[in-house]
Amino acid sequence: MKTKSNNEELRFGDLHLSREMQKAIEDIGFEEATPIQVQSIPHILKGKDVIGQAQTGTGKTAAFGIPTLEMVDEASRKIQAVILCPTRELAIQVAEELKKLSKYKKGIEILPIYGGQPIERQIKALRKGVQVIIGTPGRVMDHMDRNTLKMDDVKIIILDEADEMLDMGFREDIEFILKKIPEKRQTILFSATMPQAILNLTKKYQHNPEFIKVVHKELTVPSIEQFYYEVKEQTKPEILSRLIDSYNLKLSLVFCNTKKRVDELVGHLQARGYLADGLHGDMNQTQRDRVMSKFRKGTIEILVATDVAARGIDVDDIEAVFNYDVPHDEEYYVHRIGRTGRAGKTGRAFTFVVGRDIYQIRDIQRYAKTKITSKKVPSLSDVEEIKTNLLLEKIKESINEGHLGKYINWVERLIEEDCTSLDVAASLLKMILGEDGKEVKAQEEDFGDTGAAPGMVRLFINIGKMQKIGKGDILGAIAGETGLSGKLIGAIDVFDKYTFVEVPKEHARDVQDVMKNVRIKGKNINIEPAIRK
Repeated sequence: MKTKSNNEELRFGDLHLSREMQKAIEDIGFEEATPIQVQSIPHILKGKDVIGQAQTGTGKTAAFGIPTLEMVDEASRKIQAVILCPTRELAIQVAEELKKLSKYKKGIEILPIYGGQPIERQIKALRKGVQVIIGTPGRVMDHMDRNTLKMDDVKIIILDEADEMLDMGFREDIEFILKKIPEKRQTILFSATMPQAILNLTKKYQHNPEFIKVVHKELTVPSIEQFYYEVKEQTKPEILSRLIDSYNLKLSLVFCNTKKRVDELVGHLQARGYLADGLHGDMNQTQRDRVMSKFRKGTIEILVATDVAARGIDVDDIEAVFNYDVPHDEEYYVHRIGRTGRAGKTGRAFTFVVGRDIYQIRDIQRYAKTKITSKKVPSLSDVEEIKTNLLLEKIKESINEGHLGKYINWVERLIEEDCTSLDVAASLLKMILGEDGKEVKAQEEDFGDTGAAPGMVRLFINIGKMQKIGKGDILGAIAGETGLSGKLIGAIDVFDKYTFVEVPKEHARDVQDVMKNVRIKGKNINIEPAIRK
């Protein structure tokens, strides 16, 4: 058994992958290969057996998924690769990632097979022809017994989280499957730990394997407040805005997993009037330096970045870090949140969690030995209250500091003119806070529950498909007439005689007022809030 544990740095462009794979990797937004990927991919592509010792969150799915997909013969509709996983959740997760990686390889069919799903549906899919299956041992054996899974052409088998499978009592099932697969094949095994039972399996079923071990560095998690919010993907820009407003943040860092996401989010924030800019791998050094200089000076309040681009960021006054996307790697989480709470200052880290991201949050907490507290998304009235409380705290601090002499003289001058000190204080608060909160709340009451996503209002328009109206016509008319960025307009549902469109709550009244005098494709329209019955 050979051992390899060096951590050479490598970009995906150096791994001699197909053009289709490179394009898919770019779409996913991976900027560089992780250590397990750097060390595993070349060996698997050469046809060698591999034992990879790596935790969840190190990028191991892509480490075996990329070379597996590269080796599949698209012309053959027979099963060529089998991936065994301990749980249905992991099987689904691996299948989803492989589907993203095979996006431009049009001839590859991938199928997850697991218990709890009707077996007839899986049999139907298998009959159509599948090259890669990802399954739990029990369900794979079930298909083999029914003869619906033919293993004669399998060239590679991967055991993902092998130690977990053995702990769950799948040893006999795994051995049964391995014995039924042609001996002339590649056997790849990934495991977080290497107990004797795993070593026995490797001796019995692998030939001169490459042993690759990637160990997480011991990292100290900074003592900062850490929270996560369970959100829907389309509500992320609105919730980010609310949190920035709630905490009145002057300098914050927002992390996205891809370059494309950075550009999209910067557009959203700028359209909402925030001083925001982005930092990612496609920018040259001069552009990066210019953005960083603005961020240090505070002329940019929100910097949106990818992990790779953020490596050079060393700013002491960052008040909060936002994980707009949950990071692919637990180490990245620790690096990200370490950008705040420096030089003895208080720091906060907020993470947005969509669907299955919750499992990654659990992994991060285990790995980093830290507590990330679940928090409720603040409503617009919560935002107003938080802002008010923060301001009142600052006022108390200012009173305790003293040096208020000349200001007291000015207030006394107003009191001589028949104003009470309470009137003066309330008026100053009103001027500082503005009445935005009240206006927004009034709008919320006016619109009621329209069935829209949080922070949005669903509007009804009395034209649809029968008037030859499409989504593009609605989007173009609203963006063109109101000046509202098309990126801010939410879901558009066009039916035969009417259409629903979602717009941000703060712009809903303006959209309604402007659009009531507009014609779309020569048709007069009626636009009003949707009534949810």
